[in-house]
Amino acid sequence: MSSNRTQQALAKLADLTPRQIAAELDRYIVGQAEAKKAVAIALRNRWRRQRAPESIREEISPNNIILIGPTGVGKTEIARRLAKLAGAPFIKVEASKFTEVGYVGRDVESMVRDLVESAIDMVRVERESEVEELAHDKVDERLLDLLLPPPVAAPVATEKADAGTPKPNAEPDDALSVFLVAPSGAVTKEKSDPAQDRYQRTRDKLKQLLLDGKLEDREVEIEVTPQASPMFDMLASQGGNEGMDNISDMLKEMMPKRKKKRTVKVSEARRILFEQELEKLIDLEDVTADALERVEKLGIIFLDEIDKIAGERSQHGGPDVSREGVQRDLLPIVEGSNVQTKYGMVKTDHVLFIAAGAFHVSKPSDLIPELQGRFPIRVELKALTEQDFIRIMTEPENALTKQYAALVEADGAKLDFKEDGIGEIARIAALVNERMENIGARRLHTVMMTLLEDVLFDLPDRGHDTITVDATTVKDRLKAIMEDEDLGKNIP
Repeated sequence: MSSNRTQQALAKLADLTPRQIAAELDRYIVGQAEAKKAVAIALRNRWRRQRAPESIREEISPNNIILIGPTGVGKTEIARRLAKLAGAPFIKVEASKFTEVGYVGRDVESMVRDLVESAIDMVRVERESEVEELAHDKVDERLLDLLLPPPVAAPVATEKADAGTPKPNAEPDDALSVFLVAPSGAVTKEKSDPAQDRYQRTRDKLKQLLLDGKLEDREVEIEVTPQASPMFDMLASQGGNEGMDNISDMLKEMMPKRKKKRTVKVSEARRILFEQELEKLIDLEDVTADALERVEKLGIIFLDEIDKIAGERSQHGGPDVSREGVQRDLLPIVEGSNVQTKYGMVKTDHVLFIAAGAFHVSKPSDLIPELQGRFPIRVELKALTEQDFIRIMTEPENALTKQYAALVEADGAKLDFKEDGIGEIARIAALVNERMENIGARRLHTVMMTLLEDVLFDLPDRGHDTITVDATTVKDRLKAIMEDEDLGKNIP
């Protein structure tokens, strides 16, 4: 079953040509056509590999890529949007974290375990969406049982009656006989229980009130399972490896699952019961099997700051030794190896690795030759210009101007960005990037927040008028900042 679902996920790629993938990325990311082209080909090749003859399929390696460029030009966003487009498990890892104090080589494998956790969450959400409607129906029935418990059935007479005592065969007082005539003329006798009928009518009325949301403040008593002691989570986190995770899980399973009763409102009970019903309806073994298969066939690991572990080897020890050690620990995972997780073994042979780094001080050739060979595709992303900033603020579906307009609209006002206002914001952002450290498009966030800080603060008290942002407004509000030589004091 899990195999079929993974094949369905791969089949989605059949409808996405490299040109269509690049076009989808254009909806959120401005420019960087070469990088989009490279990742689009890498994604399409995953589908192509599945269509290749089985004899050569396992020999086809993924198109691992190094994205080279300064911060804030879209490297992470390209990888994240690519994974979302493909419905692939995705994890971002800072390569520099493996050079921290206390680093051990086994920690590098944690990226694969994190990817598996991401896949488990992804598949579980999919399964929940499939059974959501059924779970809601079951929750409604359980709530009705709590609000109106079923009537207790009358005791049934036993065969073992006392000697001399006549066997009760009289009908209950509240039971009526109903005669049904079949088309053939046969007559059957059935009993009708008025108490049961009254209960069903009351239940139907109560259900309608429940569906109309008129019983949300009523209190009911439900059974809940208390969360496991945080001691187990502390044990796993302090252990820092897969072995301690497994021990923690085993201890949780061994502990008796005691339940306790809580009195809560219907609105809260609905949430708790919904989670309980989902647990019953979802097959965790199937979720795990599907997640592991998706990791192996569709998984994407984004290795950021890979330039921080590159550099010439030090002759006198120091951090460079650790950097090369990290590269050598990364090598088997990128090449393809088996990594033990608490859900089972995972092969990384066909996981797509996208590395990224600014490479200001070092260059890709400073990586060890073996690791270089595992990233055959290198794409250089261009620094963003003033014109790019204008496009970033207007073209993408999640453009910054659209985000701030939505925030202002929440308070009932309207934010109107004029063309010359956007141009002035872009000019200032580009100027600040030139004078200070270039942080790319992230500079737009700091400039925009500085520009609208007072507006957002006073917004609830100023009414529902329209706030116009034109070139004059931008210059007036950022005049003091632009005249200050030490821009770092005002714009981060």
